[in-house]
Amino acid sequence: MDERTADKVIEATHWPRMMAATALGVLALFLLVATIKVLKEYRFVGSGVTATNTISVSGNGEVFAVPDIATFSVTVQEEAKEVKPAQDEATKKSNDIIAYLKSEGIDEKDIQTTDYSVYPQYDYMQSACREGYCPGGKQVLRGYQVSMTLTVKVRDTEKAGELLSGAGSRGVSQVSGLSFTIDDEDALQAEAREKAIEEARGKAEQLADQLGVSIVRVVGFSEDGSYPPMPYAYARGGVAMDMAVESKISPEIPVGQNKIISNVNISYEIR
Repeated sequence: MDERTADKVIEATHWPRMMAATALGVLALFLLVATIKVLKEYRFVGSGVTATNTISVSGNGEVFAVPDIATFSVTVQEEAKEVKPAQDEATKKSNDIIAYLKSEGIDEKDIQTTDYSVYPQYDYMQSACREGYCPGGKQVLRGYQVSMTLTVKVRDTEKAGELLSGAGSRGVSQVSGLSFTIDDEDALQAEAREKAIEEARGKAEQLADQLGVSIVRVVGFSEDGSYPPMPYAYARGGVAMDMAVESKISPEIPVGQNKIISNVNISYEIR
């Protein structure tokens, strides 16, 4: 073997070794970077190793706001021997109510049909007794009842009483479910949550100072909140409804304030 051939053989065997060494070096660097990243996540995010030394505190936040949405429902019920006549009459009255609401500035998207039902109506007929024996009675179909409920959202709460009276004067069987809510509830809930977290953080810092420890990170969080609307009862069909229709007097309904509450529980790792 001459000298040139020997050099080529050495070069051919040396090159793969260099490539393998380079690949190992890159792999080692990648693993090092990945390990550092995971350790940082454990340290700051709280995943991985479970904290053993912790304190838990609670916080409460409340926000008050004047409701800007009123919601109520009106129900029309009609009965006839056949389904179609009952449907036609219920539809006629419902259309009259919808036309009235639109004329008073209620947008079509704020009027929703939330129930439409058809029920058979029966009378119980008792058979005559004969010679001391009274056979059982039986149900006899009297007709069909069509029930249709519209739920109305009123964005001008001052008109809620007037609209209740106006809808009630158009042959409805029931007006109910009046409640006052707030359209942008999420923003107010976030504000209440911020207050609750601030209160909890203050408690944790005070407790850590008293214990002579340091707060490391948040390792647990939970929230429960409430947003109670203000419901009002209103008249059903009958004397109360008739009196309201005859007098044409709109009820004065105070809106008041709604309270949005956030209760949080936070656990902190300490050292």
